Amino acid sequence: MSFRRLKSKTQVFIAPDGDHYRTRLTHSIEVAQIGRVLARALGLDEDLTEALCLAHDLGHPPFGHAGEAALSEAMARHGGFCHNAQALRTVMRLESPYPEHEGLNLTWDLLEGLAKHNGPVIAPNWALAELDRDFPLDLGTWPSLEAQIAAVADDIAYDNHDIDDGLRAGFLQLEDLMELPFLAGQWRMVEKRFPRADRERLLRELVRDQIGLMVNDVLEHSRAQTEGFKSVAAIRDAGRQLAGFSPEMQENERALKAFMYEKLYYHPEQVAAAERARDVVARLFAAYSQDASLMPEDWHARLPDHDPARSRTIADFIAGMSDRFAIRACEEIYGERPGGLTNV
Repeated sequence: MSFRRLKSKTQVFIAPDGDHYRTRLTHSIEVAQIGRVLARALGLDEDLTEALCLAHDLGHPPFGHAGEAALSEAMARHGGFCHNAQALRTVMRLESPYPEHEGLNLTWDLLEGLAKHNGPVIAPNWALAELDRDFPLDLGTWPSLEAQIAAVADDIAYDNHDIDDGLRAGFLQLEDLMELPFLAGQWRMVEKRFPRADRERLLRELVRDQIGLMVNDVLEHSRAQTEGFKSVAAIRDAGRQLAGFSPEMQENERALKAFMYEKLYYHPEQVAAAERARDVVARLFAAYSQDASLMPEDWHARLPDHDPARSRTIADFIAGMSDRFAIRACEEIYGERPGGLTNV
């Protein structure tokens, strides 16, 4: 169920009216597509890579990072909130369809990869530490190559698809993209290959070319870095990331991220919508904390009496909401529909 709810959770734009903007679900599918290509070319476990890609965002609350910031603030006295740890909590505790055990029937490799696909976790928060105590995940080492590939596939997907959505929404213009020399070079090559194509098609081709360029860079660099490693244990004991961008592409990718934060993620309209989204989540947390009967009966019935467990369970409930569910819940509780959340 958590995976299905990703269809109505924010990727870049909150609760978009347009049908073609990406959500956490479509983003996760696109990450999996890139991840499988990389895994196949590198001779890795495609199924494990795909599962990691599809599950990596399961812990995101409604409204993306704005919702996470609100939950982190609300949970400050109770250990905080981290979407990556929440993904593990979701598959190991909250999604429990089996009568004989908690959680889903997932392999150690998948859980380990979800826990640390971005690298070793030296100081896990309460949620991840609690799960690791019950089912040790070797948090201090680097993860499998499949997990490293899932992480870089995530970067490739949102770096480029967020450009696509930003252009569609009018928050980005071609002239903005030309500020980045490596994107400007790619654009000139696209124009040269398709001199008679209209600008809209050329922009889509630019995004595709960028993905291909990044994928090929990862393949070349990862092959060179992993040469001579004969076992999964050796990969985990390497003490460094082995699968990822070359230094040159990493520099370009960081420049692209900085550009996207300036032009898109921190655009004044985006910031304003994010603040209103944070307020929705904060108000929901306050309401459920003051009157737990506002929660559905099955959640209310198992709500612990004391903190931190009580607040952590309320955070679990809110984190599982879609954008639309959170908006509707806030309207039902406070009698007024939150406005100003959708800007596309």
